[in-house]
Amino acid sequence: KMPSSIPEADRRHRASAAFSLSFLSLTFSITAFSSSYWCEGTRKVAKPFCKGDTKGDLCIRFNSADGNGSQAVQYIWETGDDKFVEKKFHAGIWYSCEEMINEEGEKCRSFISLTPASDRGVLWLSIVAELLYVVLLLIGNILMSVEICYFSSVIDGLKINAFSAVVTVLAGLLGMVAHMMYTTVFQMTVNLGPEDWRPHTWDYGWSYGLAWTSFACCMAAAVTTINKYTKTILEFKHKRKKLERSFRIQYKFPEY
Repeated sequence: KMPSSIPEADRRHRASAAFSLSFLSLTFSITAFSSSYWCEGTRKVAKPFCKGDTKGDLCIRFNSADGNGSQAVQYIWETGDDKFVEKKFHAGIWYSCEEMINEEGEKCRSFISLTPASDRGVLWLSIVAELLYVVLLLIGNILMSVEICYFSSVIDGLKINAFSAVVTVLAGLLGMVAHMMYTTVFQMTVNLGPEDWRPHTWDYGWSYGLAWTSFACCMAAAVTTINKYTKTILEFKHKRKKLERSFRIQYKFPEY
C-alpha cells in the first residue's frame, strides 16, 4: 500500500490543474468545431445593375434614365476596379457564409460542397478526427474528475491517472492532425474551388486560433498528468527505500 505520508493536498492540486486545462481544451474545441470563423476574408464580385431609384456605390449606374431601353446605347460610369465590390466572407468546417450586396444578412452554403472532389476524402477524415478529438477529451475530463473525487487508495488513483494521460495524449495527436488536414483542404479549395466562391484575400480567423489553443491546453494537460504520475511513483519509491532502510537499522538485519 502507498505510504500515507505523500502529501494529499499536493496530489489534488496537480490533479485539479490537469482537469482545468483539459476542461478548457474541451470547451475551446467544441466552440471552434461548431463555428464558421476558421478562415475570414473578402471576395471581389461584380456590382449588380441599379434598379429603379437605387442609389449608392454598391450597384452600377447608367447615364440614361431609361436604362432598360433596348434601342439606346448604355454607358456605364464605373470602369476598372469601380465595377467591383468586396464582400466579406467566413468559412468553417461545416459551412461558408458571405454578406449580401444591398441586402441585410448572409448567404451560407455547405463547405463540403465547395471542396474539390479530390479533397473531400481528406475533409471527411478531418471531421472524423475532430469528432474523435472531442470525444477523447470528454473521456479524459471524466477520468480526471473521477480521480479528483476518488477517495480510495493512491494506487487506484494512479491507475486512473495513467489511463487519463494516455487518452489525453492520443486526443492531442488527433487534434493536431485534424487541424492540419483542414488547413490543407481549405488552401486547396481556395485554389481549385468554385469561381463564385474563391476569395480575393483571406486569413485565419478566431476559430482557427481557438482550435490550436485547445490543442495547446490539451498537451499541457497531458504533460501535467504525466508529471503527476511520474512524481507520485518517484515519491513512492523514495518513501519505500527510506522505510526499508529504517526497518533494517531498527532490527539490525545483516546485509548480504
